[in-house]
Amino acid sequence: MTKNSDEYADRVDQSTDQKLAVGLRAFRERIDYTMAASLNACIHCGLCAESCHYYLATGDPITQPAYKVALVQAVFKRYHTMTGGTLPALTGARAFDTTLVREWIDSLFGNCSMCARCTLSCTVGLHIPRIVRAGRSTIAAMGLVPPELQSTVDAAVQTGNNMGIPKAEWLETVEWLDEELRNELGQGESYLPIDQEQAEMLYAVNPREVKFFPLSLMAAARIFRAAGASWTFSADYFDVTNYGLFSGDDVAARLISGRLAESMKRLKCRTLVLGECGHGYAANRWEAPEWHRQTPEFAVKSIVELIADYLKEGRITLDPSKFAKRVTLHDPCNLVRMGGVIEEQRFVLRHAVADFVEMFPNRENNYCCGGGGGQLSMTRYAKRRLAAGRIKADQIRATGAKVVVAPCHNCIDQLGELNKEYHLGVEVKTLAEIVAEALVVRP
Repeated sequence: MTKNSDEYADRVDQSTDQKLAVGLRAFRERIDYTMAASLNACIHCGLCAESCHYYLATGDPITQPAYKVALVQAVFKRYHTMTGGTLPALTGARAFDTTLVREWIDSLFGNCSMCARCTLSCTVGLHIPRIVRAGRSTIAAMGLVPPELQSTVDAAVQTGNNMGIPKAEWLETVEWLDEELRNELGQGESYLPIDQEQAEMLYAVNPREVKFFPLSLMAAARIFRAAGASWTFSADYFDVTNYGLFSGDDVAARLISGRLAESMKRLKCRTLVLGECGHGYAANRWEAPEWHRQTPEFAVKSIVELIADYLKEGRITLDPSKFAKRVTLHDPCNLVRMGGVIEEQRFVLRHAVADFVEMFPNRENNYCCGGGGGQLSMTRYAKRRLAAGRIKADQIRATGAKVVVAPCHNCIDQLGELNKEYHLGVEVKTLAEIVAEALVVRP
């Protein structure tokens, strides 16, 4: 253990009665009728076990989704049911103490990517990630989120993006990429406009693209140019990610998502286009209206949906012969299983590559890569994350593909690590990169 992890463990172990009471109050606030029904409904049948990549990789009973639910259920029974309060030993009810807090952290943060595959197998239809997030929110209220994940949230709150990229660096990167495209495609209007008022679309991206994957920004710009799109970046708030979704901190999550809405209002754009980020799509498309208690005044779309629209409308043309390598597709959990963007990426790939094969299982049933739920940021659980990722690695290897397309930068990072860990020998690319390579450029 590192010094920092020792300090964190000490903070957990030294939780005072007052801090535990804060956690219980936060937990109580999560118990609406739906959550109460869910926590009463789980019968621990165990049918969810085989759906979980953690369990499939390890066989450890404590990695089963039902076990995680039981940990949360134990507190609900102890403080919110009569039998649990009077006969805890007979009902599985447990006191919310430091021992249980440690178990919650280890299980709900350390053994779960909140991928929701278990929900598909639940005989009573429980939304298990919402139960897990209720537990995480309780831990967040106590100030005990694993520090690596918390620092990612803090960076976004304090600087406007999760990597703390200064505004000057962001603007310099956009200027540099724009100059590169001007040299390649010819002088003229900006290919990467920034703060263009009344553009049709505001494009939000993952800060990792700015720092490590600028070619994916150029790929998107090429596609927008080919489609004749009216679009812009925001100089101030460009981050599509929202790790408040994973930490369980609704206040931070609401603030982060609200900043994109501020940029939309300031620039008078009509459509917020979300870059290739699974949880960014879930946070801004589905969760933000709940956090803000209102429907946004603008449309919200994934760039995956947008590219599919461009193809269907004839605004871009692709030549699949330009990409002859065998390609397979990874389905990001938050985009596909929980987001509903399922067939668009397949439609695009069938037009963009010559040899497309599916993993099995696929679509809603595809396995999580293991990088979601904040796992990539929580280095203390890296060994578990890579071990659980063996299930995804086996899926990829079975396809014989040379290229894995993943429309999510969290997934890109995890798949890149799995590629090295399990010697897969594949390239990992975004959908936009594939499309940009296959573009038929009109004069």
